[in-house]
Amino acid sequence: MGVFGLSSGVSTVATGLAHTCAVVSGGKVMCWGLNDDGELGDGTNRSSSVPVRVSGLSTGIVAVAAGSWHSCALKSSGDVQCWGANSSGQLGDGTTQPRNKPVRVVGLPPAAAIAAGASHTCAVTLAGAVMCWGGNASGQLGDGTTTQRNTPVQVAGLGSGIAAVTAGASHTCALTGPGGVKCWGANASGQLGDGTMVQRLTPVDVVALASGASTVGAGGDHTCALLTSGGVQCWGANRHGELGVGAVTPRTTPSNVYGLASGVQSIATGQFHTCAMSGTTPSCWGDNTAGQLGTGSLLQQLVSVDVFGLSSGVTRLATGGYHTCIVTNTAALKCWGDNTYGQLGIGNTQEQNIPVTVPGLSSNASMVSAGQYHTCALTTGGGVKCWGSNSVGQLGDGTTTDRSRPVDVVGLTSGVTAIAAGHHHTCALVKGGVQCWGDNTYGQLGDGTTTQRDTPVQVLGLGSPVIGITGGGDHACAITVSNGLKCWGANGFGQLGDGTTVQRTTPVDVVGLTSGVVQVTGGGLSTCARTSGGALTCWGDNENGQLGDGTTVQEDTPVDVSGFQSGAPWIAAGGLHACAMTPAGGAMCWGRNTSGEVGDGTTTDRLLPVPVSNLSSGVRILSGGISHTCAITTSGGLKCWGRNDSGQTGDGTSTFAVFPQAVVGF
Repeated sequence: MGVFGLSSGVSTVATGLAHTCAVVSGGKVMCWGLNDDGELGDGTNRSSSVPVRVSGLSTGIVAVAAGSWHSCALKSSGDVQCWGANSSGQLGDGTTQPRNKPVRVVGLPPAAAIAAGASHTCAVTLAGAVMCWGGNASGQLGDGTTTQRNTPVQVAGLGSGIAAVTAGASHTCALTGPGGVKCWGANASGQLGDGTMVQRLTPVDVVALASGASTVGAGGDHTCALLTSGGVQCWGANRHGELGVGAVTPRTTPSNVYGLASGVQSIATGQFHTCAMSGTTPSCWGDNTAGQLGTGSLLQQLVSVDVFGLSSGVTRLATGGYHTCIVTNTAALKCWGDNTYGQLGIGNTQEQNIPVTVPGLSSNASMVSAGQYHTCALTTGGGVKCWGSNSVGQLGDGTTTDRSRPVDVVGLTSGVTAIAAGHHHTCALVKGGVQCWGDNTYGQLGDGTTTQRDTPVQVLGLGSPVIGITGGGDHACAITVSNGLKCWGANGFGQLGDGTTVQRTTPVDVVGLTSGVVQVTGGGLSTCARTSGGALTCWGDNENGQLGDGTTVQEDTPVDVSGFQSGAPWIAAGGLHACAMTPAGGAMCWGRNTSGEVGDGTTTDRLLPVPVSNLSSGVRILSGGISHTCAITTSGGLKCWGRNDSGQTGDGTSTFAVFPQAVVGF
């Protein structure tokens, strides 16, 4: 959906804390959003949900910058004009009076580029110098003081040779002509990249970036650089994963963003998240509480993930009992494998060993989840459709009739943000909580009963909003907004992680995981979770070593997966096995391996994680079925391995695969 009235002709866009400005055809400026401080520049303080013209800037504007509550524009003549909040002198007009119309920055030589921080502003002059003005409590003006400045001052040591400048909340960075990066100001999170957390009142060199950078971008308290090699490095605050390194530990020197070693053309840094453009594929990472990553969920991401619907190849993956489904970059849903109950959704029950498109979901699917013999999809409109086995109402259409084509789930034609299928039940994340339907023998619907339901019912007792869900064999789990983990349903093997083996018909806390959880995945009789630091833990049945702790001892509380104490970007539990992505982008699996589902070239069960053959790097997403496993690669490709008697690996055969095989067409 385009911005109203701006469907074409936009050359530059800048986003503030709650407002946006754009340079449009003819060099005029339009802004929209919050306007309490006059940051829209239209001469009023009325907020606007549609673009309004900035007063007096109808021609000749070549760039625009937006701070938290102020805005600035660069004219083709080199003049800079600013408007909005001015309590720190960030408008540069010699006063601290807010302005709802543009005012000229006083004493600034002709400028070539501008940047706005939370309450300060900077410009690169035509001579290559950097000058800044506004708030300076952290030394972000770079003049050697912490004195607020209402007019521009020279940044110490940067009188020439600067190509670009970027401003964070309270720090500033500059790109030199040779591609070096220098930063100054606040440094409590290491955002200056000099190897310390010491505030700097004048520019310091970023470690190991004396050259080789083509772009630099400052977020709230973090910084990223695009290298001439096409790779991306970030440093500074990382509590939301905004550095993209697979963990939440701050970095005081540049670190490589996982999966983006080359091919990136541009980067953009937000307050707590970051995005990059590789070819025509955008990807983002970091905070996602408002869905700002565009992934189709609200879970934060510690590594780069493709923006849904704007990437190449495969974007979503689900492995069912004996079938597999994917969503492509064009929002097409394709399935293959066992089809005894119509779980491929193609209108018949004929098995398929290569991907086939699900009718009615060729261009409007955003997510897919697969149970043992049924499948559900989330549409781009937020509705849920299901098909396949329906013996216990797991399709949610008010019947127990099997369906070989997608049918709407009653009451969930819109407003759903995520779905998760267990063996014979299904759950959906909706505004305000979770709804489930289908088999309820063990209380896996979470409604306080064991009554089977053929339409959705509300999960009780979650206590706070939910941001993520998973379906296990006969249990389910949810991540709350505080990143705590709750589970319910079958618990005969301790798969709920509450320290007992008592089944639960309403959610209970997982011991030791009341905070810090960013991903959960349900296996057949076990559960695994990933914490914000990238540590992996599992609990439940362990007869085949699926907990990855080197034993076969059942556990009713979480135990660490050996070798994964930090840095893991992904985990996926299968029937009686599990797999994880390494910090280097490789795949490792453990547990039952009778069908080759571990992918190490053998059929020997593994009690500890072992590398998947030929997948030491380049993995983006993993998914585990009952006895097979699949992986989406960073290039958008797809590989599967393990049991294949129903064609579930998608390689065009029915031969079991102990090594990863390319799925036909991907």
